[in-house]
Order: sequence, then C-alpha cells, then structure tokens
Amino acid sequence: MALHTGGYNRGMTDDILQRIERFRFPRGAVVAERRNRGYTLHHALSGAPVARLRPTGRKDSVEVLYWSAWQERWAVTGPFGRTILPIDEALHFIAQEDIFWVLC
Repeated sequence: MALHTGGYNRGMTDDILQRIERFRFPRGAVVAERRNRGYTLHHALSGAPVARLRPTGRKDSVEVLYWSAWQERWAVTGPFGRTILPIDEALHFIAQEDIFWVLC
C-alpha cells in the first residue's frame, strides 16, 4: 500500500511509488509515502521506519538509507559511504538486510 502524500500531485503517476507498492517484502508489508524529495517506507503493522529512498536524478537510481535509532535520523547503509542502487535492486537489498527491520 503506498500513500501519495507530502505535496505530491495525486493526478500524476509516480513510477517509484508504484514499484514499491508492487514489491512483496517477506518480512511484512510496507507503507510508502513521497516526502521531502524522497520516499519513506514504514512497516505496515508496527509503523516503524524501514527505509528511506532518495532519487539521485540518474535514471531510476536511489540512495538507500536506514533509520538509526542511535543517531535518531536516516543514515547511510554502506560501510564506506552511500549506497546507490537502481530501485528494483534497492528493494531487494532492503528486503534482505536485517538493519532495515530491527525496529519492526
């Protein structure tokens, strides 16, 4: 289920939101919303933050962030800096990595 909020024009289609909505996360459904030039994914049942996707402006690539409870902000996922992936790879990455699901 995707929420189309945050100033998003509901009359327009959003390919990234549609792709998030179609993806089936094995650890539970997520709710996605467009917010502040990116997409925030929350666990549908608990409401816990799962991931943040920021489009890079290059095709369908996004920067993948996780919610750091320690820092109380979105943080990079890569050991050496930013993780940038095409949207479909980013969704598979989020589905497989435990760091995104700690708070769920």
